[in-house]
Amino acid sequence: MIMMTVNEVSRLTGVSIRTLQYYDKIGLLHPAGYTKAGYRLYDDTALERLQQILLFRELEFPLKDIKAVINSPDFDRDQALEQQIALLTLKKEHLENLIGLARRIKTMGVDTMDFKAFDTKKIEEYAAQAKASWGSTAQYQEFEEKSKGRTSQEDQVLGMQMMKLFTEFGKMSKLPPEDHTVQQQVKNLQDFITEHYYTCTNEILYQLGSMYAAGGDFTSNIDKAGGEGTAAFVFEAVKVYCGA
Repeated sequence: MIMMTVNEVSRLTGVSIRTLQYYDKIGLLHPAGYTKAGYRLYDDTALERLQQILLFRELEFPLKDIKAVINSPDFDRDQALEQQIALLTLKKEHLENLIGLARRIKTMGVDTMDFKAFDTKKIEEYAAQAKASWGSTAQYQEFEEKSKGRTSQEDQVLGMQMMKLFTEFGKMSKLPPEDHTVQQQVKNLQDFITEHYYTCTNEILYQLGSMYAAGGDFTSNIDKAGGEGTAAFVFEAVKVYCGA
């Protein structure tokens, strides 16, 4: 697996090192690992996530909304891409209309008061529909309500508390997943998500556990917190808890 340093990712994407560091800080884009000197490293999964983030940024989504959408268990990447393409196409047409108007003014002067090229209603209506579909789940709406007014520093503290739960899982990894202590820790995880983010049903917990063990950002950060294999161990414990 090819890993890129934060400097290489910055040069490749045009995203500043400071911005990448901030994305890591707020839990939007974690590196896949670190060098021995402590420098961030990014794999293909992290770069794919960065592409999604940048597409949402082009559509002027706030970072908090982007984080909620792409972290949602119900996030449909293909649907998001289709809607992003449609929105970007509308923006392209809007810019072409503005360029055409500017050229007409340059060559012919302002002989009519034509303001149709400035109309963004079509873009706004489609964006509203897309955002509604991305944020239509009860979990997303609950997340929005619970995170309202929360500062990035408070979000960071919650992220650290979440990682502490996985650190505890790592200490239990020699126990069988069905052990009472391990199962209690799964309940602690479920309760934490419910309290701070959205109601974490057993079905959602299972989906999350699957994501934790699927590789990429989730796996590498959980394994970093609890030790190699912690993410896979958490998923095994979640499967027992959910009766899967």
